[in-house]
Amino acid sequence: MIAILKYNAGNIRSVQNSLDRLGYHSVITDSETELRNAHKVIIPGVGHAGQAMRYLRGKGLDRVILSLTQPVLGICLGLQLMCRSSEEDNTQCLGIFSSKVKRFPEGNIVPHIGWNNFITLSGALFKGTETTDDMYYVHSYYAEPGSDTVATCEYILLFSAAMQKDNFYATQFHPEKSASAGETVLKNFLAL
Repeated sequence: MIAILKYNAGNIRSVQNSLDRLGYHSVITDSETELRNAHKVIIPGVGHAGQAMRYLRGKGLDRVILSLTQPVLGICLGLQLMCRSSEEDNTQCLGIFSSKVKRFPEGNIVPHIGWNNFITLSGALFKGTETTDDMYYVHSYYAEPGSDTVATCEYILLFSAAMQKDNFYATQFHPEKSASAGETVLKNFLAL
């Protein structure tokens, strides 16, 4: 069973619909028991870092996430919450990845919405993909490239398109909305 974390963020149903299309059963949950018993956990989301972290801390889910040993995938806001901190609402995040999340500089078109390819690419999530593959992004904040970065993208500046540390994987792009290349990334995660 795949657990999709419920934490009052948007875009959760589109992830579940993608898993359904791939033939995987999933549940949307904020139950500690279901999260711990799941084969895989996905933390998707479009939303506000401060509100999301308040919800996670209020339910004790921040500690649960940090203790998970099965593969965990953060998508978009999920990636940002796995970082050390976010400029959005001056939020302390989970700290799985050492990078800080910053807002794109003023004077540019923000949010970054649309298709973009990679500058660099490596790791288990990207077997069968190329730097020329386009993925779909919607974000106003970005994670700085760091030691946990496994893929980069450029919009205004270079940022982490994907990160990985131990059993924690994350993408800034939305694989569930990224056509066949995104489906490949999801399949690679589900095959871990």
